[in-house]
Amino acid sequence: MTIKAVIFDIGNVLIEWQPERFFDRVVGEDRRRAMFAAVDLHGMNDRVDRGETFRDVIYDTATAYPEFEAEIRIWHDRWIEMAAPAIPHSVRLLRALRTAGVPVYALTNFGIQTFDVAEPVYPFLGEFERRYISGHMGVIKPDADIYAQLEADVPEQPDTLLFADDRQENLDAAAARGWHTHLFDHPAGWADRLVAEGLLTQEQAQ
Repeated sequence: MTIKAVIFDIGNVLIEWQPERFFDRVVGEDRRRAMFAAVDLHGMNDRVDRGETFRDVIYDTATAYPEFEAEIRIWHDRWIEMAAPAIPHSVRLLRALRTAGVPVYALTNFGIQTFDVAEPVYPFLGEFERRYISGHMGVIKPDADIYAQLEADVPEQPDTLLFADDRQENLDAAAARGWHTHLFDHPAGWADRLVAEGLLTQEQAQ
């Protein structure tokens, strides 16, 4: 089946998302390892991505772990420094697809308030035809409902969608619904896939 629309994850596809790397720089690797071992920080972030209030979740977690309270608050106070930098080649691919007339959607685990913080910093987040933001949807990947909500809203059939994500479990859930998938580990590989699918030329994919 011909691909008719392309779906981008955002974290680690269009914007780097490496909290451990950020905290290694800010508090040191030893302190970071101790904090991540003691506190389920990724689980904390999942709550934000499901739609809970960003500041409340982070600050409540910080209060619950006084040994790391100052460091955990950094997750909120300096969040935009964690969600950085953009991945320029991926941004070019997004824009090349749009120029070529291919519908491009976002499907991302992202909080309501964190997306509001990110959008002014990364204007390309406003360039999708449609955006499916987990915080607004009340569910995160790889829960089946988030894919079902997108399918109910877009005009394309599931077997005409191509989805790029950096997490295999998210792709497996999409593939189970008939979507085409691409495991993103580098923009060059994603560019090659878009060319192979006939969506972009080699020149357009640079």
